[in-house]
This record gives sequence, structure tokens and C-alpha cells, in this order.
Amino acid sequence: MDDAATRVDAEWDAGGMGCGELVLELRFLLDTMKPGQIMKLTARDHGAPIDIPAWCRMTGYELFQQDGDRYFVRRPIVKEV
Repeated sequence: MDDAATRVDAEWDAGGMGCGELVLELRFLLDTMKPGQIMKLTARDHGAPIDIPAWCRMTGYELFQQDGDRYFVRRPIVKEV
């Protein structure tokens, strides 16, 4: 994915932060964003390629692109009933 073609609303470089702490901080950061906005996350922890997609599936956040150590996560749009 070409970053220039992706509208990114926020970026966070988590470096080598372990996934336990990483997903807590990621949740906090995403919760400050508006529904539908996109976070570009850079994570270099060796468990990130497995942990981040699994966390997104479990929490309802959309991981729509993974490119090496870059993850593009969208805050879900809440549909009113």
C-alpha cells in the first residue's frame, strides 16, 4: 500500500513495545479518534504480526492493511439503531 494514497488521521510509532502494553495504548489512542478515522501504527515487536490482527478481530477495529511493520487501523463507525 502506498502511504500517500491512504488518508491517515493519526500516526503512532510504538517501536518495539510489547503487544500487551501496545494494545492498551492503541485502544486509548483510537478511542480519542472519530469513528471512521485511520491510525497508522508502526510496531516492531516480533509478536505484532499475529497479535495486532487478532486484537482487531476481537475488538471490532478494522485492520485493513498490514505492510511489514506498518498497520492501518480504522476506528469502527457505530451504526445507530
